[in-house]
Amino acid sequence: MRRQETPGLLMRLPLFLLIWGVMSLAMYIPASHAVVMDDHPASRAFFYTGTLGLITVTLIALAIGGRPSTHGPISLLLSLLATFAVLPAFLALPFHDTLKTTSFLNSYFDMVSAITTTGADMFRNEPGRLVSSLHLWRAEVGWLGGLLMWVAASAILAPLSLGGFEVTAQGEPGQGTLNRRDILRADPGRRLERAVVALVPIYVGLTAAVWVLLLMAGEDSLVALCHAMSVMATSGISPVGGLQGAHAGVVGEIILFLFMFFALSRLTFSSDTVLRGHGQLDRDPEFRIGILLVVILPLLLFLRHWLAAYEIDAAENTASALASFWGAMFTVMSYLTTTGFESADWAGAQQWSGLGTSGLILMGLALMGGGVATTAGGVKLLRVYALYLNGLREMQRLVHPSSVSGAMGGNKRIQKDGAFIAWVFFMLFALSFSVIQVVLAGLGVPFDQALVLSIATLSTTGPLIQSAAESPIHLAELGDAAKGVLCAAMILGRLETLAIVALFTPDLWRR
Repeated sequence: MRRQETPGLLMRLPLFLLIWGVMSLAMYIPASHAVVMDDHPASRAFFYTGTLGLITVTLIALAIGGRPSTHGPISLLLSLLATFAVLPAFLALPFHDTLKTTSFLNSYFDMVSAITTTGADMFRNEPGRLVSSLHLWRAEVGWLGGLLMWVAASAILAPLSLGGFEVTAQGEPGQGTLNRRDILRADPGRRLERAVVALVPIYVGLTAAVWVLLLMAGEDSLVALCHAMSVMATSGISPVGGLQGAHAGVVGEIILFLFMFFALSRLTFSSDTVLRGHGQLDRDPEFRIGILLVVILPLLLFLRHWLAAYEIDAAENTASALASFWGAMFTVMSYLTTTGFESADWAGAQQWSGLGTSGLILMGLALMGGGVATTAGGVKLLRVYALYLNGLREMQRLVHPSSVSGAMGGNKRIQKDGAFIAWVFFMLFALSFSVIQVVLAGLGVPFDQALVLSIATLSTTGPLIQSAAESPIHLAELGDAAKGVLCAAMILGRLETLAIVALFTPDLWRR
């Protein structure tokens, strides 16, 4: 009988404690940056808070170090929930102490937005209000939140068939032939250790590559780093209010566009959602649907605009038409992956023909979302594909009631009952959306704004708040109760409804 591997000393500690320690260490980066920028109040705030966090984590680790590992399905899910709901209060301490001109609730809201990779910027309309170290901290928290989802997808959500894995073939990295019972019997600490070793170098390497390429394109160092972290985490956090304030231009947008593909499908960096030997990217339905949307939707917008402008002056509009096509394609990719960056040519894409593009298109893309087990939010492309196959099969049965189809079984990423499970998730998502919208409306938020806010938070696409509404929504003007509801919606959108429901499953508490 094969001896079960035991995790290292660190991996035997509670997951929440490990994440708290990592976040405390991460505070030394903006502290060092503030020293270089000669901003000593900000440096002290981050240094003292990070040191206090490390001391607290160390004392707790020493107190419980002799106890056996308590990693289990319910403790891991609770750790994720605490990371998104409780830890932002600690992360907001240096932010609030440095800024000094906002409430602690606003700081907490901003940290929840960052760690859930939502990117709902409380200070988007006035980025100059924040010092550069605070911009770096927000982007870094979002980047670490994205990394957490990469690791949690393999080590926590996959064994429990959550987070999109409920419609996929089960497996861990390098262990695609194991069944679900074998995965659950494996030591959770060891699973976390394997996932960290396998995925962290990839995530860090890709981020460094984006940063270097943006620097080569002429971008400022801080802006390049923040945009690189934001694209990999799909948080859409920018220290200059978006790509309109960047210096890299179209070249920078092309670089970001290429690295957004990693949010379209898990197969771009891992094969843990398919059975071994069937991970071809060109056959992946998520990747193919994503490419189709990124090409077809901008083309339709381009043709609509071109037909409207053709009779005016087609020759003079050729250059602006090409720029608008690129702006539409980049923005479609950005919102499909729930990043939320808008191309500098997106405004031209809306205006060059005299026809405005409705924000409903962007909201629909964000709701559809990116790939399963990536940093993207939304319903996810694989669930959409499963529902599409099921709808196609039902229409075939209307014509040939006795026919037999193997459409579902022919796809190596989708389980036999994947469409049914995807439909259950979609109904839970729709119910959550309806409840949040009604609660926001009951708190005095106008109906159209409640609609945009609900979609933006549940799909973790914060920039929708500024771009999808007829007029930008100022988050700072919302009441405290409404901000609390939005924080809960961002946490629900990041963890997904099925994971919250799983917390109330008696079977998990018995393990």
